[in-house]
Amino acid sequence: MFGKETTKESANKSKNGSVLPASTTHALNSLVQGTMVEGSVHCKTDFRVDGNIKGKLFCDAKVIIGPTGFVEGEIRCQNAVIEGKFEGVIQVAELLNIRESAAVSGDVTTNKLIVQSGAVFNVACTMGEGKSVLSGSGFKKESNPSSSSSNAGKVAEAK
Repeated sequence: MFGKETTKESANKSKNGSVLPASTTHALNSLVQGTMVEGSVHCKTDFRVDGNIKGKLFCDAKVIIGPTGFVEGEIRCQNAVIEGKFEGVIQVAELLNIRESAAVSGDVTTNKLIVQSGAVFNVACTMGEGKSVLSGSGFKKESNPSSSSSNAGKVAEAK
C-alpha cells in the first residue's frame, strides 16, 4: 500500500531515483488555421495541418491535412489523410486517404490509396508495395514501379 512502488513506477525510475514521465505514443503536432509556415518541417509523431505550409513536410508518422489546410510543396510520411488542399509531390509509405472535400494535384507515390467520391484528384500516381521506402533521409525509390489511376470511392491496392 504506502511506500511500495508499483511496477510501472519502478520501470520509469532513473538511476538517481527520480520518476520519469511516461512516454506519449500518440502525440500530435498541429498547425492551426490562420498560421503559415514557409520552409521545412520535420517531425517524428503525427502532424495535423489546418493552416498553410509552403515547402517540405517530412513526418515519420501520419500527416493530416484538415478541411482548411493547404500544403504546397513536398510531403514524405508513413500515412496521410487529406481533407483540404495539396499541390506538389507526396510520398506515402503505407496508406493515402483522400476525403471527399479534398483537392489534390501533383505527383503521388503510395502503397495503398483510398479516394472518396467527390474528391478532386488530378495526379500522376505510382503505387506498389516496396516501391517507395521510408529511410532516415526520406524516401528512396526502387526500380520498376507500377502506375495506377484513381477510382473514386474505392480502395486501390497494388499487388
